[in-house]
Amino acid sequence: MKGRRRWCWRGEHRRLVLLLALYTLLLLLLVPYALDYGARRARADQEPLLRRCPSLEEALSEWGWEQRRPPLDDNADDDEEEAAAAAAAAGNGSGAGKRHIYLHATWRTGSSFLGELFNQHPDVFYLYEPMWHLWQALYPGDALSLQGALRDMLRALFRCDFSVLRLYAAPAAPRDPLGAAPPAAANLTTAGIFGWRTNKVICSAPLCPAAPRPRREIGLVDGAACEQRCPPRALRELEAECRKYPVVVIKDVRLLELGALLPLLREPGLNLRVVQLFRDPRAVHNSRLKAKQALLRESIQVLRSRHRAEPRGPPRPRQPPLPPGLGLPGAGRGPAQHRAEFFLGGALEVICQAWLRDLLLARRDPAALRRRYTQLRYEDLVREPRAQLRRLLRFAGLPVPPAMEAFVVNMTRGDAYSSERPFLISARDAREAVHAWRERLSRQQVRQVEAACGEAMSLLAYPLSAGERR
Repeated sequence: MKGRRRWCWRGEHRRLVLLLALYTLLLLLLVPYALDYGARRARADQEPLLRRCPSLEEALSEWGWEQRRPPLDDNADDDEEEAAAAAAAAGNGSGAGKRHIYLHATWRTGSSFLGELFNQHPDVFYLYEPMWHLWQALYPGDALSLQGALRDMLRALFRCDFSVLRLYAAPAAPRDPLGAAPPAAANLTTAGIFGWRTNKVICSAPLCPAAPRPRREIGLVDGAACEQRCPPRALRELEAECRKYPVVVIKDVRLLELGALLPLLREPGLNLRVVQLFRDPRAVHNSRLKAKQALLRESIQVLRSRHRAEPRGPPRPRQPPLPPGLGLPGAGRGPAQHRAEFFLGGALEVICQAWLRDLLLARRDPAALRRRYTQLRYEDLVREPRAQLRRLLRFAGLPVPPAMEAFVVNMTRGDAYSSERPFLISARDAREAVHAWRERLSRQQVRQVEAACGEAMSLLAYPLSAGERR
């Protein structure tokens, strides 16, 4: 009897050990699955977008960025950033201890107004679209093929080395590569820099002793008065002024992809920060149509990059970007206008695909972007000018002068919206500009823009029109 009980107890013991072993095995299988489930759920919303933007992986590999596993220690990234900041402060050269801000935008997004806010700040050395020189000299190079040259140009300009401008100031006609540089390149002055007539450093003392107002006074520069009173100065004098300022800001619209800046963001001695400006693509297209002849040449350069913006894999059915005949209502439509509208519409589609890649890259949160990158919508800037100005200047590490708060409010609360000169910076009712596309674009134009830019609009929280919501 006792032996039988002992045998039963041993059987129960074996079953208990077997159940514990099976339970342990089940836990070992379920825990990794549960951890992976959360990550897969977090990526679920992005998977359809990634299928529409497979070129993101190709672009990332070109710029030398690889997806890294997140560190086990949450403080590892903070330690890395502190080390980078310390290296930047201890670095050598003109970039040591300075902050460099790049305003990353595209045409007709309100980037000139955003740049003007930094141009007004008394502690900022500002350059307006210096890469215009490169695009003009290397025309008709497509936007993507020029990104490496644009990045190298940015690196030199941020370090107050303006000799790079001489490389692209010469006439575009062929010349003897072994001969002397033409006078236009050798004697480039401040008067040869794009947008110099409204630059507050060039149009004020000490570069311009006869300037009507001091540098620290907030207010727009009178371009005609600057051209009349401020004689051209050598670039080395402008470089010397650049080195005096704690913050250098460059605004441009010709860098197509945020990924092109990753090598600069990794440079510890550069201390680069990026502000990317977005705007409702329907408003962008409406504004671009008003200036279509002025934007035709550069739209062609963007459109030539379409091969990268097209999705890989099976082709998806889609309509042409903007077929001929979809111009502004009531405008005369000759053959040249049809071509211009077609090129502008195709370029907008490429730009929206570039936006999508930038937004997905930012969502992946690479270490090079963390705390060095911020996004801004034009609509938020004009609706909440004071709050957004404070946020921008805090991101740049700059104080907020009270006069600048009054300036940004006055610039967005003008009497009128439209201007016969769309590239002129002036006070206007920017709140009206937010919805002006509703009255100026036809339904077919709106549908075309939303079809080309729907994914980017979704990530930027721009609602589709009532008939196109998905």
